[in-house]
Amino acid sequence: MRYLIMALSFILITTHANALSLSDLSNTEASSGLKESLIQGAGKAVSQLSAIDGFFGNPEVKIPLPSSLKKAEKTMRMLGMGKQSDELILKMNRAAEAAVPEAKKLLVDAVKNMSIADAKTILTGSDDAATQYFKKITSDTMASKFLPIVKKATENVQLAQQYNKFAEVGRKFGVVNKDQVNIEQYVTKKTLDGVYLMMAQEEAAIRKNPMGQASSMLKKVFGVLGESR
Repeated sequence: MRYLIMALSFILITTHANALSLSDLSNTEASSGLKESLIQGAGKAVSQLSAIDGFFGNPEVKIPLPSSLKKAEKTMRMLGMGKQSDELILKMNRAAEAAVPEAKKLLVDAVKNMSIADAKTILTGSDDAATQYFKKITSDTMASKFLPIVKKATENVQLAQQYNKFAEVGRKFGVVNKDQVNIEQYVTKKTLDGVYLMMAQEEAAIRKNPMGQASSMLKKVFGVLGESR
């Protein structure tokens, strides 16, 4: 008899858990669970990208020569400038790796300042809804933090100086994109792209496998979200 009661209790508990919906979660639970997951995701993305070869060794985010310079890369190599090209590519990616740690505080602050309404919208939004929120809130400030670090990392690369002169002329004639006017702006933009790409991947992974999350709050919020889709 005791085992029968235990079995019935288990069934009732399981049925109740599966019947939960997003509306059953309190605003505090939904907001707290989301914020916790975003802080974890931001930390992981920043940690991966700021490591040595975080950019340079990752084909998804590795920063290539700007398209306007890349077209001439073969010629440059034929003229014996291959070493300079390789140096610039390495320096650009090292600059990105050095700049990324500045992103963590900005991302965490954005999470902490997120309203309950924003949290609900993100929870029920697309797989990259949180990443789009971060882009909107942090991109300008993050770029201003990255730029001086990138400048310092590339200022002693002769090819970077040559590119900047070339790009400025190209800008006047409308053949160089605005975000490629100088190498520092280009690398800053690419660093931002890398941060948001890695965060989007982290976000998608959390949504796809909420039960893989460490905390019970995350499992509850994202588990309910998965059931509701």
